[in-house]
Amino acid sequence: MIIRQSNRNDMDQLIKMRYDFTAEFKELEPNLYESFSVECRLFFEEMFESDRWTVWVAEIEGKIVSHVFVEIIDTIPRPGRSKSPYGYVTNVYTIPEYRSKGFGSKIMTEVNHWAKENGLTFLTVWPSETSVEFYERHGFRRAEEVMENHFIN
Repeated sequence: MIIRQSNRNDMDQLIKMRYDFTAEFKELEPNLYESFSVECRLFFEEMFESDRWTVWVAEIEGKIVSHVFVEIIDTIPRPGRSKSPYGYVTNVYTIPEYRSKGFGSKIMTEVNHWAKENGLTFLTVWPSETSVEFYERHGFRRAEEVMENHFIN
């Protein structure tokens, strides 16, 4: 197994994994994959061109089995303090047959190390109820509730 940062060559696998991630929890319309793939590829192309995203993957013999996306977000500088970027952890997914084998944990260990080495002040995540324990094992702690204002159902 290799833990590494993702690159453009991984797009097809990442797109399929994103689709499968959603399909696990929601019935998707037939023939949706093609249009989704186009939209997701455009997003990933922009993502890989920017310096705002890092994607970590666990790979076995060329197959990506798990991934964690981190978006770097800059804060506005304050008097006496420079900007202090933090990371938003999202799209954490492991292919079902590879779950509970430590792949996600190995990636999160690498993400935590990378975040510290790159001067991020903290990482944040909006966990599902079932993933809270996973994040707690990797140093995350509950914080004050986030406020949200939803505009789309």
